[in-house]
Amino acid sequence: KGRGKNQVDTYYFDVEKCRRCPLREGCYKEGAKSKTYSVSIKSHEHLAQAEFQESEAFKTKAKERYKIEAKNSELKHRHGYDVASSSGLVGMEIQGAMAIFAVNVKRILKLMG
Repeated sequence: KGRGKNQVDTYYFDVEKCRRCPLREGCYKEGAKSKTYSVSIKSHEHLAQAEFQESEAFKTKAKERYKIEAKNSELKHRHGYDVASSSGLVGMEIQGAMAIFAVNVKRILKLMG
């Protein structure tokens, strides 16, 4: 079966042979009418991404990611940085910059007072 760039190979087994197989425990369920086994064949992009995720560079960035997620959560939930109120990338950039500026001003005022 092909789905886009990914492919799945499905193997069909004879149930009569499975019933008599000495290794059927954990493989064949009693009363099953069919037996299949599917293997997903990953595309080159998936294999490259899996390889990258095993690298030290990725692991280092992943350890720092929680700080970014915490800041994003703070901006969205406490300071109203939600859906862009204007259209276009420039409007989104301005809204993001203003939200971050407002957070920093609040933090400075809190530290001063």
